[in-house]
Amino acid sequence: MSERKFRSRRVPSPGVFLLMDEAKTRARAAGVTVIDLSIGASDLPPPPEALEALKVSVDDPTTHSYCLKSGTMPLLEAATEWYCARYNMQLDPATEALSLIGAQEGLAHALMAVADPGDGILMTDIAYPSYFGAVQVAGLVPLYMPLGHDFLPLLEQVPAADLARARVMLLNYPNNPTSAVAPRAFFQDAVDLCRQHKILLIHDNPYIDLVFGTEPSPSPLCLPGGRDCVLELFSFAKSYHLGGFRLGFALGNHEAVASLEALKAPIDFNQYKGIMRMGVACLKLPQEVVRRDALVWQRRAEAMGGALQREGVEVRLPTAGMYLWLPLPPGVEDDVAFCQHLVATTGVALSPGQGFGPGGRGYVRVALVQPEAVLKAAAGRIAEAMQREAAAAAASRGGNSLVEVGSAAA
Repeated sequence: MSERKFRSRRVPSPGVFLLMDEAKTRARAAGVTVIDLSIGASDLPPPPEALEALKVSVDDPTTHSYCLKSGTMPLLEAATEWYCARYNMQLDPATEALSLIGAQEGLAHALMAVADPGDGILMTDIAYPSYFGAVQVAGLVPLYMPLGHDFLPLLEQVPAADLARARVMLLNYPNNPTSAVAPRAFFQDAVDLCRQHKILLIHDNPYIDLVFGTEPSPSPLCLPGGRDCVLELFSFAKSYHLGGFRLGFALGNHEAVASLEALKAPIDFNQYKGIMRMGVACLKLPQEVVRRDALVWQRRAEAMGGALQREGVEVRLPTAGMYLWLPLPPGVEDDVAFCQHLVATTGVALSPGQGFGPGGRGYVRVALVQPEAVLKAAAGRIAEAMQREAAAAAASRGGNSLVEVGSAAA
């Protein structure tokens, strides 16, 4: 009798981030002080209004029971009011909004709710790591859209066969990991394309408030035709630094919302009411609060990006987000080995580009989750390591020495 393996083929494998976690653990065990720039978890404090709402809720016995749909309505009403104030579109909180236990959970369930195994999903080959796992769990087939130099999909180059097979298009702008932003015109083209081919456009929008300019980040839902084909996901993790509390919401097409709600019904009982009250408190804060925090990310990006540029590192300074997306020098291709060696020898932990999809090979992501002085110090170590490995790669005609060094560190 063959050995039974209790593991579905839909379960994703651990991937490169497990290797990096092990590398950080080894570095700490060797006495190295780790500057962890590998995880995109905000180090800024949550709004005091949100924390106070939770404290009050804990002593309120009406929050202690299961939370059915009616219990989520205060959050949904606040979410639709917030959206209307930003984009001048009034949505129905009962049919065009849904609470989520985090946007990541919402996306994974949405893919299962709106498409069947074997259906295609249009997406980019550089994306937030959980997207690839969620696609695998849902049994969908990734159809990668070609990317331009600005990391936006070249919609006009998507093959007709892919458009015919796809049930979903997945976008994320401002983007993780590249920090790319998409203008209104791009989103309008995406909406028009999806309407024409009866494709649901899911826009994952956790970085909506992390734009550095004065103009609000575009939303495809409010554009002409958006209500017909857009489901947009929002999170409290980045705008309000509530990542550990797991709260988000979905807005958009009523049929997609109904499908997602029906799928979630046998799976969860919604988030704790006290945490949803935190969300309501956040959505009622003045826009100046998130603008102030966006300036923190802008200053950090300029400080570290400038420090890297002065050392000769190629850097595209972002206009949104909390990341730098850096290409490795010519000849240095193994981003996993580079990151393993970097943390072992310098203590600076970055995320390998391969963890963000097949298009990420040869890049590293820097999460700007430390004060400016720490980021500047880390920039010097990163630049020195890149220069050293580039020289070694040139000397060995292809960078074999980097692979050997990284393997030894492993």
